[in-house]
Amino acid sequence: MMFDRRLIENFDWVLFFLVVALSGMGILNLYSASGSFSSSGTPVYIKQVYWLAIGFGIMLGILFFDYHIIKETGYLFYILGVALLIMVLLIGKVSSGAQRWVDLGFFRFQPSEPVKIFVLIALAKYFSQREYPNGIGFKDMIGPGLLVGLPFLLILKQPDLGTALHLAIASLSILAFLRVRRTVFFFLSTAFLAGAPIVWNLLKSYQRQRIVTFLNPERDPLGAGYHIIQSKIAVGSGQFWGKGFMKGTQSQLRFLPEQHTDFAFSVFAEEWGFFGCIVLLLLFFFLIMAGLRIVKRSQDRFGAVLALGMTALIFWQFLINISMVIGLMPVVGIPLPLISYGGTSLVTTFVAVGLLLNISMRRFMFQNE
Repeated sequence: MMFDRRLIENFDWVLFFLVVALSGMGILNLYSASGSFSSSGTPVYIKQVYWLAIGFGIMLGILFFDYHIIKETGYLFYILGVALLIMVLLIGKVSSGAQRWVDLGFFRFQPSEPVKIFVLIALAKYFSQREYPNGIGFKDMIGPGLLVGLPFLLILKQPDLGTALHLAIASLSILAFLRVRRTVFFFLSTAFLAGAPIVWNLLKSYQRQRIVTFLNPERDPLGAGYHIIQSKIAVGSGQFWGKGFMKGTQSQLRFLPEQHTDFAFSVFAEEWGFFGCIVLLLLFFFLIMAGLRIVKRSQDRFGAVLALGMTALIFWQFLINISMVIGLMPVVGIPLPLISYGGTSLVTTFVAVGLLLNISMRRFMFQNE
């Protein structure tokens, strides 16, 4: 079978090079963030390079098949994801009071990360088979509500509030794109506000503490508020040009907790300052815009909804992390895409990018649905 040259002609090189640039910045940032670590094992930034190679390979592998194949097996991916979440609750490794990881001996992974991809694929399949000329009504919410609700509750059970909320918000982005009726929107908004006290009582003590700390971190500066206070000090001390590569005092002197994972942006901001942060934010902005451009150009409903889901997944993870480390949101433990250390999260991001590139490459293949 002859190779179709249109696949290369429609390849989104802008998106590709944006991901490469951000990944490179992530490795450099991790090299600096882990420079003060004293460990006889493999350095964190080297581990990230390994995961980067794996993620890059998976991303390229995704490009070789038509993304419509995923549509046919969309619900199988969903079932696999739910099975993985149940497995976590049965045999998952407990760490810091949470049961989120599955240890396979030679490596461990966090199933909730790929499950977000699986759920969004299932939603794309679901919505591609239905039309809503008058907008999405109450009855139309039942199916997608069940698809998202089950994995949401299983992730919440681990407990992992940050990932559960990330999944919910990305899913709601798809609903917003497909146009929810105003009555449904106002009902959901009212129900959310009315149910807030109930949700508060259901939260675990440490989750409540995070919200209280977000509202007033100085209330416990050496305890619950320590993370966010040190993070804001690091971000602010970078001023305009930054202190320079590997010269950030907050990170090099280890005042900043979780500086290679959740607070990787704080390390970057201290070293590269306001100017560097603007560059980083612009790269993410152009990445999101590239994703939305693929949504707009997609020639079929499944591709458009799937591309939107992948773009929303990256956008909300980026926005929540940045807001979290500068004190605009409570600390919920969500890493910065392509920048923070984390193998499963990094590979999941590359899968999302791979699907976006795949949809872009095949936008000339019109599908009658």
